[in-house]
Amino acid sequence: MTQPPPPPNQPPDPQGGFGAPTPPPQEPGYGYPQHAPGPEQPYGYPPQQPPQPGPGYGYPRQPDTGHGYPAQPPQGHDPSSYGQPPYGQPPQAPYGQQPPPYGQPAQSPYGQPTQPPYGQPPQPQPSYGYPTQPQQAYGQPQAQAQPPAPGGGRRKLSAQLQIVIAAAVAVVLIVGGGIWYANSDGGGGKDERAKDAGGTSQGTDGGKGGGNGPGGDGKEKPSADTRSKLAFSVEVPRVPDVTDMSGSWLTDKTYVKTGFNSLVGYDPAKGSVRWTLPLTGHVCGASRHQTAQNTTAILFEAKKRTAPRYYEACTEVGVVDLDTGKLLWSTSVTGGTAGDAKLRFGEVTLSGRTVAAGGIDGGAAFDIANGNPRWKPQPSDCSDLGYGGGEGLVAVRRCGAYDSQYVTIQNLDPMTGAPLSQYKMPTGVKYSSVVSTKPLVVAADVGDTAGDGSGISDFFSIDEKTGKLKTKISAPADQYAGRCRSTKVESCQGVLVGGGRLYVPTEEHEGSSGEYGDETNEIIAFDLTTGRTLPEKADAGDTYTYVPLRMDGGDLIAYKEPPYDKGGRIVSIDAGTMKETLLLENPGERPVREMENSVSLSGSEMLYANGRLFLADDLVSKPREGATEKKYLVVSFAVTP
Repeated sequence: MTQPPPPPNQPPDPQGGFGAPTPPPQEPGYGYPQHAPGPEQPYGYPPQQPPQPGPGYGYPRQPDTGHGYPAQPPQGHDPSSYGQPPYGQPPQAPYGQQPPPYGQPAQSPYGQPTQPPYGQPPQPQPSYGYPTQPQQAYGQPQAQAQPPAPGGGRRKLSAQLQIVIAAAVAVVLIVGGGIWYANSDGGGGKDERAKDAGGTSQGTDGGKGGGNGPGGDGKEKPSADTRSKLAFSVEVPRVPDVTDMSGSWLTDKTYVKTGFNSLVGYDPAKGSVRWTLPLTGHVCGASRHQTAQNTTAILFEAKKRTAPRYYEACTEVGVVDLDTGKLLWSTSVTGGTAGDAKLRFGEVTLSGRTVAAGGIDGGAAFDIANGNPRWKPQPSDCSDLGYGGGEGLVAVRRCGAYDSQYVTIQNLDPMTGAPLSQYKMPTGVKYSSVVSTKPLVVAADVGDTAGDGSGISDFFSIDEKTGKLKTKISAPADQYAGRCRSTKVESCQGVLVGGGRLYVPTEEHEGSSGEYGDETNEIIAFDLTTGRTLPEKADAGDTYTYVPLRMDGGDLIAYKEPPYDKGGRIVSIDAGTMKETLLLENPGERPVREMENSVSLSGSEMLYANGRLFLADDLVSKPREGATEKKYLVVSFAVTP
């Protein structure tokens, strides 16, 4: 087929790209210190000054300097008769460094805004006439008193020191849940967010609700009685081996869940089966998105699995009507590295009128109305690993020879596949996951520094129009709890984007009582323009742990994992104030608790809407010999209307 046209050439930027200067030659590698680390200096941290006190629990690391300069990818063949560059080749990015707008915080040498530790208020800039002073970290020994001046008298405080002391007294420091937290407005209500030259806030609330940010406009409201009851449950089907059953969707009429070689639609109130869609093989990929007409995209195998191999290639792409259970169309394609064989896919997504699937053989896209191909892999040293969908369509591409591969993030035209912009990920990134397409936010484990399998060491906020890096947000894996499957492009859990902010939960830590089982956590917000932590946070409270689920307008919907003797909760969190409103609370009786807890939070799909909560497993196993306990694929709770 004819290659899609490339994006129009971008005019040269006299100031150059934001964060684009060439790193100094002595820097040994992205995210690594310039000398061997000692006991207090793990890899990936910027060098610490010895006099500084060590940060308390919950402080993010200072971000490494970002590169932000998208290098030109290798040239491909000339695919079209009209002389355009081949599909997937980005426009040339401008070179240079753009100075920060008036009023923005000082930038690092590589164009990255300085990110203050979580909970620590932004330090006043020296240009404002205020000296800076390091904060005392929670749990650190108190600083020694100032020694008396020679001659036995007390040293007179300088005017500068008096200003520092006065400023310190004005800041309210709250020690809660083992995390050091300070409101950055100093109690005076001053908005410390970045301002542009006109004095308006950037990348925050857009003027909506909450006073200090977005929020308050969510559709989910509490009913008169927030106590829920068990609505229905679905037992795990018998499978011959460990089986991935990812995929669940909710409409006004139907709750849909992947079955064994099928999809099944249930009545969302009673759990009775409304329809069953048999498939030629097992579902091996499911889009997170659905259209306004309640259709979605799936991947499935061309034939059923058989022993002993119990594996079939994931080659079929289809679109399903979630209300009726009809398979509207299905297709497969050949080409790329697969040659004459069918392309194998690993995941699928939706954006507008386009279905896009990616995997080890490259990526392809289809018209959602009829399955006609929009594009498929072409000979190149770049291949689409997968796509992020939703409001935009973003490709994660791997390019280069085996020993010098690199990853690029391309914002695509969903109709043609032509790249609109590109950002080259730094050295040390092998995979990337798309958290959001508009605004464009990507997660990656840079240099495998996360070390916990979470797939996240940093978040990258990228301008989807220009491909320039706005900011890089460090998220140390021992402090933050978001997770992405590194080999999947659209797989992140527990991290949300909305209203110009990134919301990330902290890891569980000891609550205020210090008793066994008193674990808790918080949800922290980062500004996607500056990378700074915002002063508001959501606190789950002792014995509860937040699991963010989705955005609801400008607000957050979160599940609260309960202590051993209570049921879970669903809450709405106002994104402006970060205060929660209870929407649903599950029963605390032991038999119901055990059903709720039988669905693993680390491998579950949670959907909530209109007072109904659906918990579903995405991985089921062959039953153990002689096992008598029941296992549940779906457990649903609902409040009284």
